[in-house]
Amino acid sequence: MTSSHRSSHFLASRLLHLSLSFAAVAGVKAEPLWPEFRGPTAQGHSVAKGLPVEWAADKNVLWRSELPGLAWSSPIVANGKIFITNAIGINGGDPAVGASLRVLALDATTGKVVWDTEVFQQTNANALKMHKKNSQASPSVIYEQGRLWAHFGHHGTACLDESGKVLWTNREHSFKPVHGTGGCPVIVDDLLIFNHDANMDSSVPAPEKGAPAAAPAPVVKPAVVALDKNTGKTVWRVDRPDTEAKSKFSFCTPLVIEVAGQKQLITPGSGVVQALNPKDGSEIWRVYYGTGYSVVPRPVFAHGMVFLSSGYDKPVGYAIKADGKGDVTKTHVAWTADKRVPHNPSMLVVGDELYMLDDKGLLSSRDARTGVVHYEERLLGPSSASLLFADGHIYAIDELGASAVVRPGKTLEVIARSELKEKTLASMAVCDNDLLIRTEKAVYRIGKR
Repeated sequence: MTSSHRSSHFLASRLLHLSLSFAAVAGVKAEPLWPEFRGPTAQGHSVAKGLPVEWAADKNVLWRSELPGLAWSSPIVANGKIFITNAIGINGGDPAVGASLRVLALDATTGKVVWDTEVFQQTNANALKMHKKNSQASPSVIYEQGRLWAHFGHHGTACLDESGKVLWTNREHSFKPVHGTGGCPVIVDDLLIFNHDANMDSSVPAPEKGAPAAAPAPVVKPAVVALDKNTGKTVWRVDRPDTEAKSKFSFCTPLVIEVAGQKQLITPGSGVVQALNPKDGSEIWRVYYGTGYSVVPRPVFAHGMVFLSSGYDKPVGYAIKADGKGDVTKTHVAWTADKRVPHNPSMLVVGDELYMLDDKGLLSSRDARTGVVHYEERLLGPSSASLLFADGHIYAIDELGASAVVRPGKTLEVIARSELKEKTLASMAVCDNDLLIRTEKAVYRIGKR
């Protein structure tokens, strides 16, 4: 692995330390911990101040760390390190034939690789099939109290310590994928919980001529799974209810909320969103949304409502009151939207407004309580990354590395635009008072210089 920098390691490190020292003296808030996908709130909000609003390959880049392989997991940050997953070819070969699934730690000050641990190898051709916009390492890792949990979807799940040592693995919950990996885990008390939305595919390849017919593979149903975060053992697994969805696979990351003193695990799947009791997986409420499948955006929660997208083929935005019991499809849907709803980018709530960046790069602002549209306007090109809110600004990035910084409000006000000119599907993260951007080839630390 190599790290290429816009200036020498010494100069970048020195500038960074001076910047952080000044921030501390000035009392500027920083974000030293970004423990999971979409940050400490799990909803794309940061408390950091003084973040840059403009950058380019030769502007406000503190370092650029180039990495091999293909992975679209977003960075997380803890204790001066940046943690990401990666997928490379086994022994330098083609990753479509054999993939080495890895977890890496980068030094947050220099971008240098501190350690690089292989967690799994995968050589099954069916398991390695994926969509051209996906990777074998798309879910982000999650950090808590010196440990990291890496979930590679159908490939398996693992726990590592901060030195990169693998503490346990679990490969019990495998299935034949449709488009590769997706969906990050969440931690609730002593449980690590993830969506396991398989496509219920029990088909097997046709036998060779003259060979006995193979027995059908067991049907793997869409489910939600909880592991003991300390041992990796399965604690509970709950199958999804039957739905109208024409396909059963999805890639959503759950969200943990609290309503009337009770924790709810909000877990969208194909055709249905459920609120489960995270202790045992028992259902609190559900809402059906027809034929929607391949659900990707992580839900958000504000004003007593859960906001989500129903997925492909035609996404519908839902605002659901979260205080129901049982099937609340007809009673607790506050409003729906059928325009400018994302297939992939997660939504964002700032104050009374809900923001959605659709996959074509159009940004919309709606009244979160009523769904009334304030604006729907072109912001960027085709987009997959989720929105970020920090220091009074909304940050967005498209698939070609173009970014826009927007002021929240009922009219579109673009503060700045930037270009990195590198493909990116990963969402931005925050490290201290800087931004982390992962592109197809590298990780960037963007900070004021």
